[in-house]
Amino acid sequence: MKASNIKSFFGSAWGRWISILSLFLVMGLGAGLIVFWKGLSVTHLSDLVPWGLWITIDLSSIALAGGAFFLCAGVYLLGLKQYQPVARTATFIGLAGYTMAMLALMLDIGRPDRFWHAIIYWNEHSLLWEVTMCVCLYLTVLVLEVLPILSSFDWLRKHFPVIAEKLEGVHHYAPYLAIVGLCLSMLHQSSLGAIYGVLKARPYWFRPDIAVLFIMSAIAGGMALTVFASMLSARLTKRAVIKDELLDRVAYFVGWIMVAYLYFRFWDALSMTYTYEAGRTEGLNILTSGVLSFNFWFGEMLLGAVLPIIILLRKKTRSNPVLRMIALALIVGGVVAYRWDTNLSGLLVLVSYMPGEPTVRYTMYRPSIIEWIAGLGIISYGLTLFSLGVRYLHVVDHRIYEQERQTAKVESAETATA
Repeated sequence: MKASNIKSFFGSAWGRWISILSLFLVMGLGAGLIVFWKGLSVTHLSDLVPWGLWITIDLSSIALAGGAFFLCAGVYLLGLKQYQPVARTATFIGLAGYTMAMLALMLDIGRPDRFWHAIIYWNEHSLLWEVTMCVCLYLTVLVLEVLPILSSFDWLRKHFPVIAEKLEGVHHYAPYLAIVGLCLSMLHQSSLGAIYGVLKARPYWFRPDIAVLFIMSAIAGGMALTVFASMLSARLTKRAVIKDELLDRVAYFVGWIMVAYLYFRFWDALSMTYTYEAGRTEGLNILTSGVLSFNFWFGEMLLGAVLPIIILLRKKTRSNPVLRMIALALIVGGVVAYRWDTNLSGLLVLVSYMPGEPTVRYTMYRPSIIEWIAGLGIISYGLTLFSLGVRYLHVVDHRIYEQERQTAKVESAETATA
């Protein structure tokens, strides 16, 4: 690359953005190598708190990738073809989210060289095994769904047109992939919550409705992120083209999903106040009046649910692009806060079942510097992948399917005339 080209690249907004992300990627890679070399001793994870920041990134990435299965199901199973360009964006975000989750798990399991054991040694009685299998299979489905998007890469079309045509042909199998993806994603989105809900030794988690909340928050969060990312991309680059009326209708639907989610979330929390139970009551106190209370009342409830509902369900406020983007970003933040709160509320309370009355004690957790750097590296990877998709793969381009529909109409008319 010539010196003038290099100067032009780093002088552009795109070049600066990629440079910042690359810096975090390199730092995250370095932190990851330290974890692989020294093990989890460099983190603040312990036997008392084995799931921390990385698991929150894992759970949040999978949740915010939930727009892919829901929107694809709406397009290919319910016939809502007008939302196809939005589903295209959601599918690419889904691939980014699931690969982010797998990177987080590679760090968290402690022995990344044994990641393949779950595939070879089946434990059909374990929800973790079921989630692992569903994630691997659904990631395969997402890769297949993204292949037609890769075919829009201009360089590939110019130099390898036959390969591009083959990749584009996978689009014919989209309805079948949507069915498989819906089944697999619904299974593991609910099972992620069920992993917590079946742990009887952690009374705060031991309740069946967590699985339902995980599904609902994934649908709302995934669709919110898809619309937010589309609108933000259109504001930052001319390579992203949107139809605002489509995103407006999706945002309106997200508002009603959040109404249902808010009801169930309040019911889930307040139903635990009826009686005292060792561990469960203390976990609720941590959430509502302890170290997680600000995160719960402001991050989850007020900013993450109530305010977005008001904005998205009122046409006047929803029609304002800035307010709509703020509401969608707050929903995304609320979903992340919910995953963090759910994870830590059960871990910070320890119940001893020695003979006699059960005793309760508390522990603390703060991520180490290594955890933060590695986590930021994973997030930077996701942002980099989406940025490249917008710039080179037309991930956010609502004109593509409009052109296809016009071509199909012309061909249909010509066939009828003939």
